[in-house]
Amino acid sequence: MDTELASMLGAASRAARVRLGLTQADVAERIGMASEVYGRLERGHMLPSVQNLRRLCVVLHVPPHELLGLGEDLSAPPPAKDKAAPTAAKPREDDTPEMRRLMRNLRKLSPVQLKLMNLVASAMHQKKK
Repeated sequence: MDTELASMLGAASRAARVRLGLTQADVAERIGMASEVYGRLERGHMLPSVQNLRRLCVVLHVPPHELLGLGEDLSAPPPAKDKAAPTAAKPREDDTPEMRRLMRNLRKLSPVQLKLMNLVASAMHQKKK
């Protein structure tokens, strides 16, 4: 393994993840990787497969040449001057690490468990009023 490349890729991944306000678990879930494995990738202890590198670029909104430390992508055509640059999606007010963690856990529940959780949440909400 190329440790210099792994360190560079890990640092670039971490910077992009932090810039997006995501946790390691968020990114790992979105690329289909265990969060422990993604943590090793960010620390520069491993290199991703080509498929996971592509997924990482998509999730983190980072071109591959940036993650690989290659500087500007000279093969890409220059951006059109008459087109407006795409705007980044604004984060929702409820898109917090806690909310994402809750959603990850809820996705693992069976339909019956999910219905029960909904009843509990509704009861807590009613009690709050």
